Amino acid sequence: MKRTPLYDTHVSLGARMVEFAGWSMPVHYPSGIQQEHIAVRSDVGIFDVSHMGEIRVLGEDATAFLQYATLNDPGRLKLGRGQYNMLPNGGGGVIDDLYVYREKEDEYLVVANAANVDRVVGQLRTLATDYACHVVDESATWALMALQGPGSALLLGRVVEEDLTELRKNATLLTKVSGCPVKLSRTGYTGEDGFELFCHPTDAAIVWDVLSNEGALPCGLGARDTLRLEAGFPLYGHELDDTTNPLCTAFKWVVKDKPFYGRDAMWGEPCPRRLVGLRLDERGIARQGYRVFFQDLVAGEVSSGTLSPLTRESIAFAWVDAAAGEEGTAIEVEIRGQRVAATVVAPPFFGQ
Repeated sequence: MKRTPLYDTHVSLGARMVEFAGWSMPVHYPSGIQQEHIAVRSDVGIFDVSHMGEIRVLGEDATAFLQYATLNDPGRLKLGRGQYNMLPNGGGGVIDDLYVYREKEDEYLVVANAANVDRVVGQLRTLATDYACHVVDESATWALMALQGPGSALLLGRVVEEDLTELRKNATLLTKVSGCPVKLSRTGYTGEDGFELFCHPTDAAIVWDVLSNEGALPCGLGARDTLRLEAGFPLYGHELDDTTNPLCTAFKWVVKDKPFYGRDAMWGEPCPRRLVGLRLDERGIARQGYRVFFQDLVAGEVSSGTLSPLTRESIAFAWVDAAAGEEGTAIEVEIRGQRVAATVVAPPFFGQ
């Protein structure tokens, strides 16, 4: 398994390490998933996400190329801004969901999920052959941390010189943490205010130690998953995959009305199934793959589910037949052979 630059730090902190997308990653620390989750909702936590991939796209056609290769429109980005995006596969589904940052007029940084880096790089390079631009895999030259929670700006403000109150959501700036150069982005995957910090791998332990010593609680993949689900964010391999038409999800806003690769296979197609949120009305936890019933017929299956550490409610995402996809619809989830009542709801699952 591959190791991030913070592997030794995680081991020294007593993290439970697991394999994830070919990487040895912390699933939780001795504090436990629930405490880590609550820390992010109430104060501030820090995650190692150095397993993510970073891909640079540059050249005079970089903007036109990414407008064609992705579903959102990077051409709308001002310099120093980022956007959520997706990479279509040409058959009506998606290869990955991404974050795209515009660093110069003709230069972008694309952040991909760890499990899909090679596929994303391969797809971009294949499509780029007709454009005057280059696709460079820079994943090995970056470490990436996520500082998340309502206290993140206050904490980070103590260790950087810049006034972070002027840094808007999805905006970036170049700064230093304890003398280490850092690319700072006001983005995250938790539903809270937060920042992602890109730095050189040899500086990662220094930056991590500064932030954790200031009070950020180390958090693992377990809390990252419960936080993103509570916030109503998709995870590739669960809510999204090669067969997913994003126009049948709450994330259809990503798909802009423009020419893009595979548009005919995606645009205007009917949605026989929809991605919905579920809240269980009885005790039980809906797990991935559990069957969903509507009017006594199998209508779909759960893609992700958990017991919310914040609300203590059982929540889930599920792909269901369109007829069962309206908010407020009563359905059932089969858990260990028993059907448990649930209701279709609109995420997020907290703060409503």
